[in-house]
Amino acid sequence: MEIHLDLVGGLAGDMFIAALLDAWPSHEARVRDAVDATRGPAAVSCALVRHTDTVLRGSRFDVFAPSPVTGASPAIHGSSHAHTPWTAIRARLLAAPITDGVRHHALHIFQLLADAEGRVHGVPADAVEFHEVGGWDSVADIIGAATLIDALGATRWTHSAIPLGSGRVATAHGILPVPAPATVELLLGMPTLDDGVPGERVTPTAAAILRYVAPPSAGKRAHPPVARTLIASGTGFGSRTLPGLSNHVRVLCFEREERPRFEHRRLHVIEFDVDDQSGEDLATGLDRIRAEPGVLDVTQTPAVGKKGRISALVRVLCRADQLDAVVAACFAETTTIGLRYQTVEGIGLPRRMESVTVDGHELRVKIVERAGKLTAKTDSDDVIGHANHHRRASLRRRAEAAVLSRLADPIDV
Repeated sequence: MEIHLDLVGGLAGDMFIAALLDAWPSHEARVRDAVDATRGPAAVSCALVRHTDTVLRGSRFDVFAPSPVTGASPAIHGSSHAHTPWTAIRARLLAAPITDGVRHHALHIFQLLADAEGRVHGVPADAVEFHEVGGWDSVADIIGAATLIDALGATRWTHSAIPLGSGRVATAHGILPVPAPATVELLLGMPTLDDGVPGERVTPTAAAILRYVAPPSAGKRAHPPVARTLIASGTGFGSRTLPGLSNHVRVLCFEREERPRFEHRRLHVIEFDVDDQSGEDLATGLDRIRAEPGVLDVTQTPAVGKKGRISALVRVLCRADQLDAVVAACFAETTTIGLRYQTVEGIGLPRRMESVTVDGHELRVKIVERAGKLTAKTDSDDVIGHANHHRRASLRRRAEAAVLSRLADPIDV
């Protein structure tokens, strides 16, 4: 499932939860149980409330805490100035009787907040003491968000441009500009907009949730357009009223239609020309480059270089995280003194290696998923030592048939 957040009015932690529960109300009890499990001695409760702003209908997520004076339990929305160390919250989450998945998401969201607050105040993350975010409403928001992230298991999160807002906001640190400094830290690298509507449009809690589910790097990855089915939508309202704008976030939930599975890869293409190295030694050097971890392919093409010299154009394809090591190998194994490279997005079919014994020889066979079926190809290195073309071809065919016959998937020989 893929989930898109349309940040019409902005986003707060309670709005994130309200919108998702409006789309998937069956998870309300799970959220409530997680909040109960992590609230400690505080008598905090939460509820999903149906809400309308006279234009749209949706839900609001309210967190309640009893008043020490009246004993009543009014809904609280960012009004607390609690003084809570991040280390104390972390210890509570580590000890709480919640699932490992919920704990994992909650800890990482809080860690993003602690890192941002630490950068703003010039202290290590473990020395951070949360104020507004340390209040029980914000803690409940993060626990609720983590619970829904875990329960829904979305494979991809996206969001519209984030409205920045403007003005000033009262905090435990005094009057601060909008967006708050920690929010700015969390939104670095993310798409924003100024729609002219003032106020705090995105809270630090919401900014941390957004950065966790949809980090800036995720939006830069290539995602080829595919057909998607809209399976659910929800509307979550905030507690504030915005001038001339409905203060809500809308979620759209999609399922991708079935299509062949592809592996998306980020690759580097390295190219250079060689005109002063013997063909025999160059072939040896390219074999050694080909053996480097992360190298997917090495080719050479005859070319005419400078001064009319016959040269070889070498092209190396490697995985993105192995660039430096492969470049070092290119300089070490050839006479080139300069090269060029570019980053490309690659798409490959899923594949795996299987081994089989034929006539006492262990042969590796590459299995590729293609259009719902499997194709097989024996590794040429495993048969190259056998004399006679007929013998090599026979070994290949028998190895491929043996591997495919033991696989339960549909086969294509």
